[in-house]
Amino acid sequence: MNAKRKVFTVLGWVILIAALIIIYLPIALVILYSFINSKNVGESGPVSLELYKQLFENEKLLTAAGNTLLIGVISAFAATILGTVSAVGIFYLKRGKQTVNIVSQLTVYNAEIVTAVGFFLLSILLRNVVQKGIAWLIVCHTVITVPYVILTVSPRLSQLNPNLFEAGTDLGASAARTMFTVIFPQLIKGMVSGFALAFTLSLDDFVVTNMNRGDSVETISTFVYNSIRRGVPPAVRALSTIIFVAVLVVLIAVNIAGKAKARKGNKM
Repeated sequence: MNAKRKVFTVLGWVILIAALIIIYLPIALVILYSFINSKNVGESGPVSLELYKQLFENEKLLTAAGNTLLIGVISAFAATILGTVSAVGIFYLKRGKQTVNIVSQLTVYNAEIVTAVGFFLLSILLRNVVQKGIAWLIVCHTVITVPYVILTVSPRLSQLNPNLFEAGTDLGASAARTMFTVIFPQLIKGMVSGFALAFTLSLDDFVVTNMNRGDSVETISTFVYNSIRRGVPPAVRALSTIIFVAVLVVLIAVNIAGKAKARKGNKM
């Protein structure tokens, strides 16, 4: 029995290590070749910061990065607010909770191309009101990321005492005050995770963005796609490295802050 357990343990570690290598090897290559001044990955070249210099001299790429960050931050913030409020509303529903929950997740299960075409047709139908551009992309990204925030916040809600809201109102607080002073503070971790997920999904989106961006807006994903025929600028490797490191630093900081808060709570 012990021999079988050891075999399965070793096999599990082998599979885990192989999976991690497959996942992180492409990222490692991007980081490595961001410091090698070569046109293509695999070619030799001098080790330098030349690609980072080229990045900050490439106005089109910087504009695309700025648009991507602007759309990502605003849509993630809006999705976090709407998703959190929706999750709380669904949690406290007396009837039809399961039906509403399923409906709220349709865009998660739905093919992204269908959602993209839907937004495209809606923009045509509302062409006298809607103009394709950054504002419309923010709306699109907010809609497609709200369900992910709901999925992130809902497990945290299920851990709360279901009578917490009623207890707050029984003590004399209004429904709004109970929400902001009792319920929402308990959901901070879920909201931060939801924001990070929504921002990442917005940053990564191509199909919805490409069909609804108009002619004047360029994001990182559309810039890379449109550059494939004439050759993707090597500076994209530097930009990808900066994004990866920035996201990694933020995640580490959030985890450290969460652990510090947990330790402080345990001591109290």
